[in-house]
Amino acid sequence: MTQRERGFTLIEVMLAVVLLTIGAMALVGSSALVTRMIGKGKESTLAVQVATARFEQLRTIAASTATPCSAGGFASGSASPNSAGVSESWVVGPAPATGTGRVVTVIVTYRNNRGTVADTLTTTFLCK
Repeated sequence: MTQRERGFTLIEVMLAVVLLTIGAMALVGSSALVTRMIGKGKESTLAVQVATARFEQLRTIAASTATPCSAGGFASGSASPNSAGVSESWVVGPAPATGTGRVVTVIVTYRNNRGTVADTLTTTFLCK
């Protein structure tokens, strides 16, 4: 019989299994990295939300008087950790000799699996 048989050889099957295993291992490694990145993003988002809320509170206080940025509550301070364990402090810069802006810096501190992290956000409030 001269009929030629068709199919895969044992070498071809073994090579396909090795390549599939390498590809699967690469996917597992990248999924772990993605999971860590999502966790870091969640922590950073929470810190930015806390800082944004503080900026808005200070902006409301700054605009509450006839002369902007002169209210008594528009000053540096700090807040105890909230339910998520995020603490904050803020520094209101001095009134400039010239110009109309005051620099406000909010420092948000929180814990992650590597220790304590402090994110600093700064903005300028226009006081005219």
